[in-house]
Amino acid sequence: MSITSSKTIAQLIGQALNLSVEAVGNVLTLLEEGCTIPFISRYRKERTGALDEVAIAAINDENERLKEILKRKETVVKTITDQGKMTPELEQRISDCWDATELEDIYLPYKPRRRTRAQVAREQGLEPLAQLILLQREQNPEQAARRFVGNGLPVATTEDALRGAMDIIAETISEDERSRQQLRGSYRRTAIITSKVVKARQDTDEAQKYSDYFDWHEPLKRCSSHRLLAMRRGEAEGFLRLSIDPVDDQECIDRLQRQWVRSNNACGQLVAEAAEDSYKRLLKPSIETEFSSLSKEKADEEAIHVFAENLRQLLLGAPLGQKCVMGIDPGFRTGCKVVCLDAQGNLLHHEAIFPHPPVNRRMQATVHVQQMISDYHIEAIAIGNGTASRETRAFVENSLTEGNGKPGIYVVSEDGASVYSASKVARDEFPDEDVTVRGAVSIGRRLMDPLAELVKIDPKSIGVGQYQHDVDQTKLKRQLDQTVESCVNLVGVNLNTASSHLLQYVSGLGPTLAKNIVDYRRENGPFASRAQLKKVPRLGPAAFQQCAGFLRIPNAKNPLDNSAVHPESYALVEQMAKDQGCTVKDLISQKELRARVNINKYINEEVGLPTLTDIMHELEKPGRDPREHLEEFEFDSRVHTIEDLEEGMVLPGIVTNITNFGAFVDIGVHQDGLVHISQMANRRINHPSEVLKLHQHVTVKVLEIDERRNRISLSIKQV
Repeated sequence: MSITSSKTIAQLIGQALNLSVEAVGNVLTLLEEGCTIPFISRYRKERTGALDEVAIAAINDENERLKEILKRKETVVKTITDQGKMTPELEQRISDCWDATELEDIYLPYKPRRRTRAQVAREQGLEPLAQLILLQREQNPEQAARRFVGNGLPVATTEDALRGAMDIIAETISEDERSRQQLRGSYRRTAIITSKVVKARQDTDEAQKYSDYFDWHEPLKRCSSHRLLAMRRGEAEGFLRLSIDPVDDQECIDRLQRQWVRSNNACGQLVAEAAEDSYKRLLKPSIETEFSSLSKEKADEEAIHVFAENLRQLLLGAPLGQKCVMGIDPGFRTGCKVVCLDAQGNLLHHEAIFPHPPVNRRMQATVHVQQMISDYHIEAIAIGNGTASRETRAFVENSLTEGNGKPGIYVVSEDGASVYSASKVARDEFPDEDVTVRGAVSIGRRLMDPLAELVKIDPKSIGVGQYQHDVDQTKLKRQLDQTVESCVNLVGVNLNTASSHLLQYVSGLGPTLAKNIVDYRRENGPFASRAQLKKVPRLGPAAFQQCAGFLRIPNAKNPLDNSAVHPESYALVEQMAKDQGCTVKDLISQKELRARVNINKYINEEVGLPTLTDIMHELEKPGRDPREHLEEFEFDSRVHTIEDLEEGMVLPGIVTNITNFGAFVDIGVHQDGLVHISQMANRRINHPSEVLKLHQHVTVKVLEIDERRNRISLSIKQV
């Protein structure tokens, strides 16, 4: 039996997201046709009402949710119909229901269940007795119960009969929609989450991480996502025990009894007892589990959102650009691994130097660094921010001479470099090099183009999330993949230099087509035009339409091939140039020619003002990089470890991670400090991202140092 509804999916989504039903319908059609979110957002603005990627992604997510409910409805209808219990009214209720919790409430009385106490009582023939007691008209329930005892019946005593009937009543109450909604209301208003320490483990060092939650309680509705996830992690590791309870159990029981008890007689008393049993044994555990799951889901969503936003900022970090770079993975005992890369990121040379104790070949290391800078025309130096980073930077600064052209020195995050260096991607790129060389190459390339390098690493290993291993992994991966895809397509990709790993995130490609592009490029040389993409094996018209606008070819014969103008609009731009009596190249290079173009003249059924406006912006600066410029940074020379810190110190730092409750800042002591949200600005802010962004250079004041727990409290507003 199919499930229909008086409202279409587009209407439901439009209502839920407060969007035009027509725009939602068009987005759904485009998604069904295989269009990607970046493509729809960038090149189909007329059909979507210029919805951005966030809105289109929300439509896609809501559509997936409703599809899941639709599948569940089909299961529910089939099960109830097979039981012979379906009625027109019930079918209509299911049809009109689009809330997963409500649907499960409707289904609960019909749901195949394990063998409960109530089920056993039903098998003993006690359902009629339960119904009789529920009616509460019988004055002597014990006498009525005797009819269900003896004479070959499976019930031994009157007490057993009454107990079985009350089990049936308790289950009936627990499956009642109104009862469940009533208790949910109490939980919504008053639920308290409580965390207690597991006494046997409280004195261990591992447990001290959770000492804030050894005796903690607060209203569930006020519990922030990071606190909830911290407590749940403590529970999973065996240090904490959590519970979620309404503020007053007795009030919940009283409400339930008021709903079900309608007579002041013996039957009414039995129903009251069954209601209390139903609450304690069935309803409360069920609703507690439900709210535990819902609160976890909500916390996951917040944590995933924060992680995705941090990842976006990291991927869109300022690139140095195509310059010859020296990458240094610093170390003490094992030395510093140094690599030299050309402007395309190719490895030219690598060696190890030992400028620090215990080996301490400082003079030799200095000579080697100077020689490499000269031989490989090094224009910038990237130093990993791990162990020996500060000492290595000081050494490099002392090694540079004016004659070397003084390349700029940049400290680069090492997070995930070791994961990359041991990955299949790294092995395929450098099969003959060891992990230390690959790690240094990654550090150098991150300086040149963070996006191109970081897409090779699992986002969970990049170090900008919190509790990323505790949240729903399927939802996390989906959101992070979407974020990476969004960033790659926002920046655009050089078709002739991009790795297959970067290309696979381009709209419409994926791993297979990305590999085919790289193979074609290797066999046939650089692409001369976007149109040449059509010769790549298996890259058909649909894939070409989706990917072409996001791929760039610098110095192409057609200058539009290095812009975000889609090939489907080339003829339109050529017409603009023709109308001005010039070439497309002239139109791009001469502002006065563009100023004379009346874009309203080019509006037609397919192309409207949004697309034409985008084209004119792109002609102004074709292929422009939306990322910011890179700035050099240096830590305070007075501090190198947490022991060097003193309260009141004012220090430079770099924002390394942003959470709901604050931001972590690297101040050069191998332990990031926390700027709590209350210490960020002299005004109320709702989220740290309102005033800070990832890798921002800030000045902070040291408020407190907790060496035992390795915690540093910092302030920005007190500087």
